[in-house]
Amino acid sequence: MQTSAFGEKFLDDCGILQLMADLGEAASRPGAIMLGGGNPAHIPDVQALFRRRMALVLDSENDFETLIGNYSAPAGDLAFIDAVVALCRRRFGWEIGPENVALTNGSQTAFFCLFNLFGGTTRDGRKRKILLPLAPEYIGYVDAGIEDDLFVSARSRIEFLADRLFKYHVDFDALEIGDEIGAICVSRPTNPTGNVLTEEEMATLGALARAHGIPFIVDNAYGTPFPGIIYTEATPAWDPNTVMCMSLSKLGLPGARTGIVIANEEIIRALTGMNAVMSLAPGSFGAYLALDLMRSGEIVLMSNTIIRPHYQRKAERALALLRQALAGTPAYIHKPEGAFFFWLWFKDLPISAQELYRRLKERNVIIVPGHYFFPGLAEEWPHRHECIRMSYAGAPDVVEAGIEIIAEEVRRAYAS
Repeated sequence: MQTSAFGEKFLDDCGILQLMADLGEAASRPGAIMLGGGNPAHIPDVQALFRRRMALVLDSENDFETLIGNYSAPAGDLAFIDAVVALCRRRFGWEIGPENVALTNGSQTAFFCLFNLFGGTTRDGRKRKILLPLAPEYIGYVDAGIEDDLFVSARSRIEFLADRLFKYHVDFDALEIGDEIGAICVSRPTNPTGNVLTEEEMATLGALARAHGIPFIVDNAYGTPFPGIIYTEATPAWDPNTVMCMSLSKLGLPGARTGIVIANEEIIRALTGMNAVMSLAPGSFGAYLALDLMRSGEIVLMSNTIIRPHYQRKAERALALLRQALAGTPAYIHKPEGAFFFWLWFKDLPISAQELYRRLKERNVIIVPGHYFFPGLAEEWPHRHECIRMSYAGAPDVVEAGIEIIAEEVRRAYAS
């Protein structure tokens, strides 16, 4: 079959597709201890709330028929967009209107559009790239380019903390922003590490983007004001040069595939056009389920009083278990500041993280090896082969069993 270069990616070596297929196959095994995915927890109070909202939609005279029978606008459900605008103006004082917001079929779709809007070959033949200034970064970015070699990233600076914790920081001395950079992108909290860039780091990156005339893209899928899975102060900031990306997935609606992009009018017009070409309009299911929550501001209350405490309790419990299980090993844990992952660094690990993944998989424990999370890092860095990501969103007994097996295999690796 003859395909384009873009098509070859999906026929031959779409890394994220292969990994997700592998994780899906492994998770289907009886007794699998699934610590590798990004699925949010099924929180009973949150699910009950959405069930009540679904019942209201079904019982109304017109909502259900409109939901299943009508296209939304190409930018997304207009009532929901108005509610997003009102919430952001009220909570943060952002000077935005409906023209500054577009919905997409999940935030992954938004990043595909944004990365190829600002990266790739320009009309005059120049090649533009997306700068990821804090590696490791989100695995979902890896294969998002229509063209290859879309990303460039920089090694993080490592700060060692007490109790065998550590934290990544942007190494501004090593950061190079040349004419080939088309945008800067960070996730905050960061997937995979749970890192939260400091206010100073965010302000400096935003200023660098403005100085170079390029947008600053912020992946806020886990952050404030919703779903609020963040354990430190981190108020998001917006200006016309910032592209703020949010999502309903980690709120508890991953199946609804609802991404939210807040940007200047020119970028929103481009995203709206891409929506129209790719899918005519984004789906309305998530917007309908969350509309009343967004209008009333209850989405923030739910995030602060139900969702964040749920994950914070899980994080504290899992951190205690990890410290106990890995005591005496050269293991470090990234300080858990947000999201629902632990990033474990096994310093000078005698085997690769990929081999550790294979051994754990043989014991029905599924994690993600760290080397997938360094898109665009040209230099060799042994650190990337010494780390793994594990989710603590699952049932407590599952997480505890997984941690015990991880510790056993790590000790076995160091002893070999």
